[in-house]
Amino acid sequence: MGIWTLGINHKTAPVAVRERVSFDPATMPTVLGEIQQLDSVGEVVILSTCNRTEIYGSSNDVNEDLIVDWLSRHHGIERHELDSALYCLTDDKAVQHTMRVASGLDSLVLGEPQILGQMKSAFAVAQEAGTVGSELGRLFRQTFSIAKRVRTDTAIGENPVSVAFAAVRMAQHIFADMSNSSALLIGAGETIELVARHLYQAGVRQIVVANRTLARAQHLAQEFHAEAVLLEDIPTVLPRADIVIASTASPLPILGKGMVEKALKKRRHKPMFMVDIAVPRDIEEEVGQLSDVYLYTVDDLRTIIEENVRSREDAARQAEELILAGVDHFMRELKALDAVQTLTDLRTSIDALREDQLEKALKQLQNGGDAEKVLRQFAHTFSNKMLHEPTVALRKAGAEGRLEVLDWTRELFNLTSTAPAAADDSE
Repeated sequence: MGIWTLGINHKTAPVAVRERVSFDPATMPTVLGEIQQLDSVGEVVILSTCNRTEIYGSSNDVNEDLIVDWLSRHHGIERHELDSALYCLTDDKAVQHTMRVASGLDSLVLGEPQILGQMKSAFAVAQEAGTVGSELGRLFRQTFSIAKRVRTDTAIGENPVSVAFAAVRMAQHIFADMSNSSALLIGAGETIELVARHLYQAGVRQIVVANRTLARAQHLAQEFHAEAVLLEDIPTVLPRADIVIASTASPLPILGKGMVEKALKKRRHKPMFMVDIAVPRDIEEEVGQLSDVYLYTVDDLRTIIEENVRSREDAARQAEELILAGVDHFMRELKALDAVQTLTDLRTSIDALREDQLEKALKQLQNGGDAEKVLRQFAHTFSNKMLHEPTVALRKAGAEGRLEVLDWTRELFNLTSTAPAAADDSE
């Protein structure tokens, strides 16, 4: 079996493309099952975040075209739109990529900590769906171990710079005194919790948290002395918001152009700053056309993030060394397991052949056959049958000039080219 990864991320495609290939968490078990049913796919895990959608698999021989065709059909996207944005990595390159992603080295925000939790969640969902076996299980456990070492043994996580931090930093560039600003946060997940914390630290005290379930919104609001409302209450609270930051898992936009236009009229066209961190987007793209709205997506935060990445370059180099060591260890383990399986198969084959010939010899002895003759016949037939296929393969390899096969045979069986010694006439 071989490890592979097929995906799309913030480096290969803009948010307009990424949101079209993201997966709804509610449908993930079904999706995992569909992919596993494709020919040649053995084990599968899917990671779908605002910055990437990646399929991790284990197969004897990955059929990239088959998986891309399925992805195209599932999301209703033309194949040519995907081809330029997708990447497919195999074996050690796939293992290295997986470990880099979990360690935050492939993130929009270098070293951001959220991705490890998202990957653990994706792995747990696949385990629950029954699409993880020994190979991906071993890969992800090793990956989580390496990611933990990167966090503890390097400075990659010091002074963390997250998408949430970048969104609030951008707001600070626009609003000189954040204490006079009010914020509406849409969603109540980990990202919005980070946003709320950064806003509160920046001096914002008028915060409203809108979420699909009121209990979750209330739990988050309580920590920051904020107001909690349901998503359907957004039209009521939106006119009060100077800052709107959205990050939900909704498959459809929550804020439409019409709703924002009505809010702007009530605000007498006082400008609104909006950041849509979600993929798929929570705020309709057309909202950005309104003259009094400054709408940014996760891709627009790149400049702020890059300014904060330079200080982590040394830590990133150390992290890369840990990952390369982790890849080497994993691949050696994988090859060792392949050797064990090969030896098991060889022993099983020889044992079956031996038992077959032994059964025939025992019958001959039971029928009164001469013991020495039967044993000699057993040994002769057993060795001939055991060597038949290797002999055919070695002759073919020699004829084709694949001399390395002959060298490996000599090494495996400790053969030498020295001729048998001549008899000593001195005795």
